[in-house]
Amino acid sequence: MTHRTLLASASALAVLLAGCTSLTPEQNLNDVQQLTEGRTAGTSVTLQRNNNEIDAAVAELLKAPLSAESAVRIALLNNPGLHSALAALDISDAQRVQAGRAFNPHFSIAEFAEGDKREIERMLRFDVVGLLFLPWRAKWQGQQHELAKLQAAQQVIVLATETRKAWINAVAAQQTVAYMGQVKEAAEAGSELARRMARVGNWSKLQQAREQVFLADAAAQLARAQQTLFSERERLTRLMGLWGAQTQFTLAERLPDLPPQTADMQNVEARALRERLDVRSAVAETGYVADSLGMVKTVGYLDGLTLGYKHRSLVDGTGAREEKHGWELRLPLPIFDWGTARNARAQALYLQSATRVRDVAVKARSEAREAYHGWRTAYDLARHYRDEVVPLRKAISDEVLLRYNGMLASVWDLLGDMRQQVMSVNNAIEAQRDFWLAEADLQLTLTGTSPGTLARPRSSGASMASAPQGH
Repeated sequence: MTHRTLLASASALAVLLAGCTSLTPEQNLNDVQQLTEGRTAGTSVTLQRNNNEIDAAVAELLKAPLSAESAVRIALLNNPGLHSALAALDISDAQRVQAGRAFNPHFSIAEFAEGDKREIERMLRFDVVGLLFLPWRAKWQGQQHELAKLQAAQQVIVLATETRKAWINAVAAQQTVAYMGQVKEAAEAGSELARRMARVGNWSKLQQAREQVFLADAAAQLARAQQTLFSERERLTRLMGLWGAQTQFTLAERLPDLPPQTADMQNVEARALRERLDVRSAVAETGYVADSLGMVKTVGYLDGLTLGYKHRSLVDGTGAREEKHGWELRLPLPIFDWGTARNARAQALYLQSATRVRDVAVKARSEAREAYHGWRTAYDLARHYRDEVVPLRKAISDEVLLRYNGMLASVWDLLGDMRQQVMSVNNAIEAQRDFWLAEADLQLTLTGTSPGTLARPRSSGASMASAPQGH
């Protein structure tokens, strides 16, 4: 094969490999959609990029009192942080496409003069390692892109769960504010009645002070509940990405009722290991690192290998021209660096990724057990308040009211019974809230990722260590 034929073949191969991959932004979105199907806090939503369609959908959802499902839909459509995560996925896609394209050849030209003679040298150099291992580089970056999809899907799931929990907290805080407002009104009535009775001498200063303390305490609790409601609304607003007039949304009046019964879940640990995306991501990453070990060793000896084609033109003072051409091969000599440190680092990266799989699996099993136990306990407590405490408290209130109507109890008995109801009602609201929070955490733990902080992507320094670097 002649030098020109060899050069033409290398150029044609580079062009062919460069056109094998293309950007797929819509496919990325569809893949994330499939990964999150059935995992977005019980709400199905289609991820979108078109801002006009998003604005119209958000405006339509905000027309009615905001339900948990509507809040999650708005967040998955409108949250800026999620848009940033999807943009990061497009960056990963661009890196995948770039990895599938050969490095550009280097062209150099030089001129030498000696008296009336001139020599011109032209050279075209190709990165041989880059061409030989281009398919593997493309495969490796494609694997990294699949990991990026899993990370983006986890962010979608976590956002959906956090939004649902923020809605639960906001509605529960709203219910508490409404109830504490009624308590304060009753306390004001009792304090005013005590003041009047004390003024005519029918009430002692001690009894009047007790009514005033109850009013002051009710006012403080109302203020605290209002601040909690404000904070929870703002957190929900941030998660949904709302601003301006959109922040004046109306929440639903109350939390959903408890389900009549709950089904016993079997093998929650196995389900978490089977369905959680962070477990799948850790396992996939370990497989990718294992595949790269042999390639790292091979590339280490050839890294820097280049092939060049040279052409020289020599022109003397008479105009006579002499042409020369040939080829050049550059290969680094492993005199000082035999690649032992590089290979040891690759081996350590594999051991690190394998250990991470075990770590994620242990946490997943433990978190599944903890979330399930918390969910069952929260349901039992909420049902206890619903079926036992609240009905008993209502029966007592009804009996006190009957006695009052029959002139067997005073208004102070009514006020005293109301004070005793405060803690019971607040506890019932909190128990109902805690159950729905535990429900959201359980679904996240079993099908998505850790209920704690989302596992962040591997640093570029660690992940790129397994890939050959072209020169």
